[in-house]
Amino acid sequence: MISSISDYHQIFQTVTVLGSTGSIGASTLDVLSQHPDKFSVFALTADKSVDILFEQCRYFTPRYAVMRDERAANLLRQQLSAISCKTEVLSGEQALIDVAKDPEVDSVMAAIMGAAGLLPTLAAVNSGKKVLLANKESLVMAGKLFMDAVLACGARLLPIDSEHNALFQCLPLNSGGSVNTTVNSTMLNAQTKKTIRKVLLTGSGGPFRNWSLDDIDQASPEQACNHPNWSMGQKISVDSATLMNKGLEFIEARWLFDLAPKDIQVVIHPQSIIHSMVEYVDGSVLAQLGHPDMRTPIAHALAWPDRIEAGVPSLDWVAMAQLDFEAPDLNRFPALSLAIEAASSGSGAPVVLNAANEVAVSAFLRGQISFGGITYLLKEIMSTLDFREPGTIDDVLHLDLMARKSTQELIKVANTKISVKKASGTK
Repeated sequence: MISSISDYHQIFQTVTVLGSTGSIGASTLDVLSQHPDKFSVFALTADKSVDILFEQCRYFTPRYAVMRDERAANLLRQQLSAISCKTEVLSGEQALIDVAKDPEVDSVMAAIMGAAGLLPTLAAVNSGKKVLLANKESLVMAGKLFMDAVLACGARLLPIDSEHNALFQCLPLNSGGSVNTTVNSTMLNAQTKKTIRKVLLTGSGGPFRNWSLDDIDQASPEQACNHPNWSMGQKISVDSATLMNKGLEFIEARWLFDLAPKDIQVVIHPQSIIHSMVEYVDGSVLAQLGHPDMRTPIAHALAWPDRIEAGVPSLDWVAMAQLDFEAPDLNRFPALSLAIEAASSGSGAPVVLNAANEVAVSAFLRGQISFGGITYLLKEIMSTLDFREPGTIDDVLHLDLMARKSTQELIKVANTKISVKKASGTK
């Protein structure tokens, strides 16, 4: 039984990586590969990226590889069999849940993108694992239900988003010498809350920070995915361009640290060197700085409460020259405002907002709607859909499905109107 932090750091960890073929998953494996004496890979999972998962299995030889798509799983089986790799290939959502909660697993990197990551991540929480949370949608959708499960099941929750990991490092969460749920929970106790004036989530402002509103509305998928500082997948890159990603992080921080929305402030910081800050009542501000490289928060969470090498170089303080800050422009980036309103509503609004956003971003990437159409759809769905506070995870999933269907219908209606206008020659 682990009784103190000094005991904890001696343990060899067996890790499941949910979403190993994405940018967070790949960065996680890079860190793990640097420390074979500390970590072993139990399972790797993906959706349809067969070739990438094949190469990962060939290098790490996990016990299991899971693909959500059955056809992709069959192809992976053939490829691994051809090289006599002993990794067993499974498929489907239940298999994702099984490798997340397996008794042999110590730590789970929850890096499946979007709502699809909720149930596997929750399975890891319910099994009392050390959960490295990169899937912000779990908290955006399930909020209180998710954090209640963390506390009830004794899971150790460690944030991976660079902003929330930065806050975790700047908040007095880890005192007391024990790694039980009370100490390592990200939720702040009443006494600690009294010492905090506010937390500041920084964001680069995305690729359109200096664009006009008209130009933003007509931006292409290629332009939206061209983030100035971070290398990320398409969906999160588009979210960064609309500032919805910062909005989702606002909601995540609200639940992760048990904060009121009024205690959270978003600050645009183009250089992405300061990842977040905490201001205390005595006027002190603590900030966590580093290169915009996800291996830093990943290594921090994997080794917590220790530190390990991440393969990230030192900051060059002279070359940095200056650090800039500005307020977000909510007129040009209304998605952030919608997310802040959703965080304050105390209802199922974050579930609806996240679902609508996933559908809208997917439609934009497929060329079905304009970039400006993303926010248009979000405003429409948030103003028309009737939603209540979900009481169970089934309620969350039902509300999520309802919002997706409503958004898809709005896209069909909008595109039909556009087609009619084009056919008639009207504007």
